Amino acid sequence: MVLFKQLASLSTLLTLFFLHLLLVDSQILETPSPPPDPTSLVPNILNFIDQRLAQVFPIIQTFKNTITSDPRGVTSTWVGPNICNYTGFYCDNPPDNLTATTIASIDFNGFQLTAPTLDGFIDQLPDLALFHANSNKFSGIVSPKIAGLKFLYELDLSNNLFSGAFPTSVLNIPTLSFLDIRFNSFSGTLPPQIFMQTLDVLFLNDNNFMLTLPNNLGNAPVVYLTLANNKFTGPIPRSIGKASSTLIEVLLLNNLLTGCLPYEIGFLKNLTLFDVGGNLLTGPIPWSFGCLKKVEQLNLARNFLYGQVPEVVCALGNLANFSLSYNYFTKVGPLCKMLIQRGVLDVRKNCIFGLPDQRSVRECMAFFLIPKSCSHPALFNFVPCQIQHHWTKPQERTKSKRHLLSYSALSRNRVVL
Repeated sequence: MVLFKQLASLSTLLTLFFLHLLLVDSQILETPSPPPDPTSLVPNILNFIDQRLAQVFPIIQTFKNTITSDPRGVTSTWVGPNICNYTGFYCDNPPDNLTATTIASIDFNGFQLTAPTLDGFIDQLPDLALFHANSNKFSGIVSPKIAGLKFLYELDLSNNLFSGAFPTSVLNIPTLSFLDIRFNSFSGTLPPQIFMQTLDVLFLNDNNFMLTLPNNLGNAPVVYLTLANNKFTGPIPRSIGKASSTLIEVLLLNNLLTGCLPYEIGFLKNLTLFDVGGNLLTGPIPWSFGCLKKVEQLNLARNFLYGQVPEVVCALGNLANFSLSYNYFTKVGPLCKMLIQRGVLDVRKNCIFGLPDQRSVRECMAFFLIPKSCSHPALFNFVPCQIQHHWTKPQERTKSKRHLLSYSALSRNRVVL
C-alpha cells in the first residue's frame, strides 16, 4: 500500500513535469512580437500642443545628441513636449494652416554650439522660415534637401566653420531673401545663378572666394551686397549699373580687382555706400559718379587711380566721407579743396602738388612712366544725369550719422537689420 502511494505520487510529479516542459516549449516556439517604435510612441507619451511639434521632436533630439560642446548650456532646455519654450526655438502659425502651431524660426546666434553638421536638422523642419546661427562652430555641408523648405526666407550661417565650394543648395530655395555666409572658409568661384535670385541681402565677405565676379552681378535685385575680404580678381562687371533701382550699399574692399571703374556705377541712383578700397583698380574717376546724389560713404583708397578728382563728385550734397588716400591723383579743384579742409575728403599719399603728406616725386614719376589706359575713354567725362549748378554750400553739409548696415557685416557679430 505504501509502495502504491509512492508510485502514484511519482506519477503525479512526472505528469506535472511534462506539462511544464510543454508550456516552456510552446513559449519558445512562439514568435516574439517586435519592440514598439519609440518615435511612434512619442505623441502618446508626451502631450504636444500640435501634431507638427510631435513630428519635429525626434529630429531636435537627434540633433541634440550630435552637439559636442554647449558652453552656455542651452540644450538643457531641450527637454519635454514644450518645444516652443526651448531656448533658441520659436513657434508660430504656418502660412498653410493658421490654426496650427509649428517651429517657425531658430535663433542660435552666439550660442557657441559645436556640431559636425546641420545636415538632417534644419532641412527636416518643414515649416522653418528663419534660421540664424551666427558665432557657433558648425561645419559640414549645407544639405541639398534645404531646397524643400518652402517658407525659408532668412539663412544666416555666418562666423562658423563651413568650408568647400559655394553652397549651391541655397540656389533652389524659392523664398530666400536674406543670405549671410560671411566669416567661413568657403572657396572657389561664385555661381552666376546667385545673382538671379530674388535676394535683398547678400553677405559673402571674409571667405576665400576667388577668380572673377560673374558678369550678371547687376541682375540681382539685391539691396545690400557685401563681397569684401575675399580674393576676387578681374574687373567690376559693367552690369552693376542694372541694379540702379535697388542697390543701396556695395562693399568690394580688400580683394584683387583690376581694371578701371565702370562708368555704369553712376547709374546707381539709390547708392549710399560704395567701397572698393584696397584693390588694384586704375584709371580716373568717371564723372558719372556725380550722379550718385544719395551717396554718403565713398571709399576708393589704396588703389592705382589717377587724374583729377572730379568737381562734380565733390559737389555731392550727402557726401560725408570721401577717401582717395594712397592713389596717384594729381589735381583737385576748389570744391574738393573745401572738402579736404572740412575733413570729408582724404587725399593723403597722392601726387597732388602743394598739398601735405603726398608721395615723393620719384614715386609719382615711376608710376606715370608706365603707360595706362581705359576702354571707352570718352565716357569718363560724360555725366548721364542733370547736375545742379547751385551746389550745396560746405557749411550746409553735415556728417552722416546714419547706420550703414554693410559695414556692420565686417565684424563677426550678428548683423542687426
